[in-house]
Amino acid sequence: MAPKRPEGAGAFPKPVENPALNQPDPSELYAALDLGTNACRMLIAQPKGSQFHVVDSFSKSVQLGAGLERSGRLGRASMTRAVQAIRVCRQKLDRHGVKRMRLVATEACRRAVNAPGFLEEVKRETGLLLDIIQPEEEARLAVVSCAPLVSTRTEQLLVVDIGGGSTELVWIDLSSVPALERPRAIMRLHAGFHPQESPFPAAKVVDWISVPLGVATLRDQFRDVEDDSGRFALMSWFFEENLAEFAPYKDEQVREGFQIIGTSGTVTTVAASHLGLKRYDRTKVDGLRMTSDQIDEVIRGYLDLGPEGRRKDPRIGQDRQALIMSGSAILQALLRCWPTDRLSVADRGLREGLLYAQMSADGVLEDGPF
Repeated sequence: MAPKRPEGAGAFPKPVENPALNQPDPSELYAALDLGTNACRMLIAQPKGSQFHVVDSFSKSVQLGAGLERSGRLGRASMTRAVQAIRVCRQKLDRHGVKRMRLVATEACRRAVNAPGFLEEVKRETGLLLDIIQPEEEARLAVVSCAPLVSTRTEQLLVVDIGGGSTELVWIDLSSVPALERPRAIMRLHAGFHPQESPFPAAKVVDWISVPLGVATLRDQFRDVEDDSGRFALMSWFFEENLAEFAPYKDEQVREGFQIIGTSGTVTTVAASHLGLKRYDRTKVDGLRMTSDQIDEVIRGYLDLGPEGRRKDPRIGQDRQALIMSGSAILQALLRCWPTDRLSVADRGLREGLLYAQMSADGVLEDGPF
C-alpha cells in the first residue's frame, strides 16, 4: 500500500503525572482517548498554568489490528477486547464527571472495511462516539506534543511517531525562526501544516508522510520468516523502501543543527534498555537524548538475545516484547537515512496533543502559542 501524502510551539504543556491533591472540579477536566492498532489509551487532565495535571489514565493492549493485514477486517475477538477497554474508559469518565473530551481512532479503523459497524457497536455498548482521524491530524498532534523537546539549536527537525498500524514523519525547517521561539513555533502547527499568514515566526513543514506500516502491521507482513535476524533485516529494508518518496530523503543531511524526536513505545523501550531500567521510569526516559550509535548498540543487543531472551528481558516487558523488533527495524531504517547525535525520546504523543488542542481552543492555558 502506498504511503498517504497531503494534497496540497510557548512550549507544549508538559504533563505532570502527580494527581491533583484535591478532587478537581469536573468542569475543569479534559479527556483524550486514542484507540490505536495495538492499544487503547486515555488521559484525563486538569489545566494548571501553562501545563496540566494528569488526574487519571488508562492503557491496555487490545490488538485491534490483529489479522487486518490478511483480511482487511477487524476480527471479532479484537473488537471485543477494544469494547471492553473502552467500557473501562467510560467508567473513568463518569467517575470524574468529564464533559470535555476528544475520542479518536487511527490506522486500524482507517483501513478496516467493517470499521463503521465497529464504531456503531462501541457507541451502542459504551455510549461513546469515536472519530476516525486522518493521517495529517494524527501527525500534527504528535508534532505539537513534542514541542518542549525541541532544542533551541535545532534548525532541521524530524518528528517520528511509530504507531501500531502506521508511522508518521514530519520534517520541519526552523532555520528562519529565532532560537528561543522554536518550541513556540512548533506548537503553532496545531492549526495546520500550512497555516495562514501570521505575524509570528513560522516553522515551515517541508514534507510529511504517513507510512501504513507500524509495529503491528510490519510484524504481520513478515510473520512467516522464521530466521530472527533475517526477518529483522527484511522489515528494516521494506520500511526504508516506503520512504523513497519522502522529499528530505533525497538530500544528504549533516548532523549539526539536526534533531530527531521519536515518540512511540519502541523509542521509550529502547531508551529504557539503554539506561538499564528494570522498572520503567518516565522521568528518566522522557527527554533523554541518544546517539545513533547508542541506539544501534541496544538493537544489536536485542538481536543477540533472540526471541526467547527478549521475552525474559525485564527492560522490554511482556506488552512490548512481541513488537520490539518490528519497531526497532523502523527506527534503524530511519537512522540509516538520517544519522543523528540528537534523537530525543518522547514519552508523549497523540493523547497529549489532543488535550492541548482542546485546552488551547478553550483558552484555559497560560502562555499559549499566540
